[in-house]
Amino acid sequence: MPKRDAKPTSKRSQSPSGSMEPKRRAAKISIERFGKIIHLLRKRGPIPMATLKNELEISEASVKRDIEFLKNRFGCPIEWSATERGRGYVIRDDLAEGGRFELPGIWFSSAEILALLTMLHLLEGIQPGLLDDDVAPLRDRLRAMLTQGAVASPHIEERVKLIHFAPRAIEPEHFRRVAGAVLEGKRVALTYWNRDKQELTERVVSPQQMVHYRENWLLDAWCHQRNALRTFALEAIREITVLPTAAERVSRKDLRVHFESGYGIFAGPAKHRARIKFTAKRAQWVASERWHPDQTSVTTSDGDYILEIPYSNDQELLMDLLRHCPEVEVLDPPELREHLHAALCVAAEKNRPLTDH
Repeated sequence: MPKRDAKPTSKRSQSPSGSMEPKRRAAKISIERFGKIIHLLRKRGPIPMATLKNELEISEASVKRDIEFLKNRFGCPIEWSATERGRGYVIRDDLAEGGRFELPGIWFSSAEILALLTMLHLLEGIQPGLLDDDVAPLRDRLRAMLTQGAVASPHIEERVKLIHFAPRAIEPEHFRRVAGAVLEGKRVALTYWNRDKQELTERVVSPQQMVHYRENWLLDAWCHQRNALRTFALEAIREITVLPTAAERVSRKDLRVHFESGYGIFAGPAKHRARIKFTAKRAQWVASERWHPDQTSVTTSDGDYILEIPYSNDQELLMDLLRHCPEVEVLDPPELREHLHAALCVAAEKNRPLTDH
């Protein structure tokens, strides 16, 4: 009798090296899809078949196969329902053991793995030594969670890279005390270096929130000496004592009004509104940037980009404009234009080409 060929299914299930990698990959993709089905039904159910097909980008037969697998293998209480909300598939948690169905184990989609990787890199980007003892266990837990993801691999951490630039060094113990005072609602006494006045000041403040802004840590607090909200750079704190007195709380609304009205880190009511024109060449980048929550913009027929933003202090705004020179022009107000011109003149004078004598 002629020799019978091997079953084609066994060939397809193996890679050229004889491994079962393609089969394992298909299984992982299915598990990721199961999680997406559960998420969709919980968030938007009842969902008709047509919507599931479009969202999952698979055939009707594949949708039915996944639903049957979830029902028969995992005991997921999925059923077809017709209610006032519509007709489609729903999850009946009242029929599940324990009151709510969950997939066994922990499985993450590609987007969730990306979020975990970003968290991991953000933690590792904190200045060396700042929170090593506190952060190390959390980093280990995140890594353990990543190994359970739908596309986990030994080199998964190499798939995302965050680049940190010019963070200023903070005394680790000062960071811990500030963080503790914020969370526990305690006042703190600060010895603070004022860069503008080049002097040490003594303050008692009620911490409101910690802010990580442009690679550096700041403390927004109610200053009892100034009787007003102030922002303190953590690296400028020389001494800090947590006091037993409860902090005075400022409402979230008042915090937003105070800190989001100005431009950048300079808070307070916006007293000015800048009109800034960027060339068509620079507009390719700036047009997609968000400089302020209340900004407005328009693109001219020539392709130039005109941005309008409120500000209270122009110091940080000038720094941002300088990095876009010479592709930027201040249209209004005249004072901002003059300040930018003066800064450019000083910079040009300091950087005259060196000549041989």
